[in-house]
Amino acid sequence: MDTPSVTPAVFSQRAQKLTSSAIREILKITERPEVISFAGGLPSPEGFPIPQLQAAFNQVLATQGATALQYGRTEGYTPLREWVAHDLSREGMVIDPEEVLIVSGSQQALDMLGKLFIDPGARVLVEAPSYLGALQSFSLFEPQFQAVPTDAQGLVPEALDDDITRGARFIYALPNFQNPTGLTLSLARRQALVRRCAQLGLPIIEDDPYGELRYAGASHPGLLQLGRAVGATVIRLGTFSKVLAPGMRLGYVVAPRDIISKLVQIKQATDLHTATVTQMAVYETIRDGFLQQHLPKVRELYQRQCGYMLDALKQHFPADAHWTTPEGGMFIWVTLRQGIDTTQLLQQAIARNVAFVPGAPFYAGVKAPTNTLRLSFVTVPEAKIREGVRILGELIGPATVAAA
Repeated sequence: MDTPSVTPAVFSQRAQKLTSSAIREILKITERPEVISFAGGLPSPEGFPIPQLQAAFNQVLATQGATALQYGRTEGYTPLREWVAHDLSREGMVIDPEEVLIVSGSQQALDMLGKLFIDPGARVLVEAPSYLGALQSFSLFEPQFQAVPTDAQGLVPEALDDDITRGARFIYALPNFQNPTGLTLSLARRQALVRRCAQLGLPIIEDDPYGELRYAGASHPGLLQLGRAVGATVIRLGTFSKVLAPGMRLGYVVAPRDIISKLVQIKQATDLHTATVTQMAVYETIRDGFLQQHLPKVRELYQRQCGYMLDALKQHFPADAHWTTPEGGMFIWVTLRQGIDTTQLLQQAIARNVAFVPGAPFYAGVKAPTNTLRLSFVTVPEAKIREGVRILGELIGPATVAAA
């Protein structure tokens, strides 16, 4: 008997425009054990506090199991929201727990903010380059991306003139150890950015997943703190993925109450609330100051890994290559000489069992250069870092005479 044909599903126009994440597609290749992967922005499993989390889950289920396994408030577990508000007070702010919304990873927050602010064709300001996950999330709502120029010091606030900002719904920025460049926005530029956005009435989405991972240099006040001092609207995204473990999918949004109220309504239509048992276990883990003991070890690990890669780049990359020197986080951004296409270089590298992410997908609203790439260093052992960078250096080839 012939199998009856199935009528194809009719997808929405929005769904038809979706594309897969370039990084996720590369990660499929890196599942092969022989591949040295500098591609994924994955925290090091060496930094996962497994015994502490296991004990916390056991404690929560043993003493508050009925509550932990029940539906919860959309806003989030109240003690955890209070902890976030108190933790941010270390930066000199007074945050009300009602200004905190717990979400299922900060990626969910990006999706919700897209739903809140973006109409088809609306202008959205992003750094060039910017976090690919945010670009992918915002793209679902069909914005008009406007790239904000950047240089070796990061986003250039002076570029926010009337032409660039006209009609913009928000500007999205990562001031600490930016993904993908690893750059940190200076204090002067932070101050200029919040002042300009206050003048324009332009909301800032401050995405800060890496802020606790500083291992060099002096820290700067966040955009939320600086913005509140001058009347700017700043929406801050934070996550427990980088300080505890990403598999729990737990993050938070801090914003004015009117914005939180709307985000709560959006979240109710999305997933009702973030997993109660996870929120309670995370709170049980961190409530007595555990992160102050745990994070120095993670920072030391990441600094060591970063040092291995910087040393290898100096040894094996050509003299006409340039790269960032991050003060924290997980990424190094490399700019190669003109004429090299890093998408083609990736195919050559994969043939030699090395993977990275070409730079072009990190750009929106501007023509992407073809000669950039992102390297992630935190999950690769020292010997493989040196071997992988050596192979890439061979594929890139020596510096050209013109560059010399």
